[in-house]
Amino acid sequence: MLIDTHCHLNFQAYKDDVDDVIRRALDNDMVVIIPGADIVTSKRAVAIAGKYKTGVYAAVGLHPVHLQDQEFVEEGQTVKMKSERFERENYARLLELDEVVAVGEVGIDYHYIPEDADKRKQNKQLQQLTFLQQLELAYDADKPVIVHCRDAHDDVLKSLKAFYRGKKKRQRGRGVLHCFSGDWDLAWQYFELGFLISFTGLITFNNTWDELLCKCPLDKFMVETDGPFMSPLPYRGKRNEPCYVNEVAQRIAEIKNVKFATVAAATTENARLLFGV
Repeated sequence: MLIDTHCHLNFQAYKDDVDDVIRRALDNDMVVIIPGADIVTSKRAVAIAGKYKTGVYAAVGLHPVHLQDQEFVEEGQTVKMKSERFERENYARLLELDEVVAVGEVGIDYHYIPEDADKRKQNKQLQQLTFLQQLELAYDADKPVIVHCRDAHDDVLKSLKAFYRGKKKRQRGRGVLHCFSGDWDLAWQYFELGFLISFTGLITFNNTWDELLCKCPLDKFMVETDGPFMSPLPYRGKRNEPCYVNEVAQRIAEIKNVKFATVAAATTENARLLFGV
């Protein structure tokens, strides 16, 4: 068994065949977690997961890039979005559903922000505030968080430390840094806060994280596709899907010089413990 801890089956890339994609995953003994990016895709994730008795789960949250109107190209796909402000009650209601296992994906992303200095500052402040609001929601609901970070590790760590180690002295964090982009030293800063990290198909064609993977204990990471993006070898140029998470686990096994079954068992157990699936 493998658990794809992050696949956007609620995105338009799967609108015509999402059930076929899910059936392939279930037939191959896989579990899938579908994270939201705004209220619309969060509700869609819940609707998709709700169709299945087991094996498909949802997370709900407001992604930082959805805090402003924008359009950009990601891996050849045009992404359009309208700005949204975080309304706690809308997400809190969804968190009450059995199929919802986490708050996510949430976090900070400085890759697509305004060039104007004043607007840039305002956007950063809004992202940080919204991240903290969603950490609060997850904590109050006793759910883990799926954290997105792009070009912003300093501020993500600052926010997490302020939340968990600040005046309220909350318990250790529960969550994952999805599609982890840092090094060994950075990973340990997240581990010390109680967070795991997760790897995508990037590791199958980029050796940046080989050293980290060699050192990383088996109980500290999970695997994901981040579909429809991040397709691993040999599927580069194609739409990603949960079945391809096999390639991620296989590459980790090669880098760590352990059996595939060892990686599969460890990452599955880590996901089960974190998400309660």
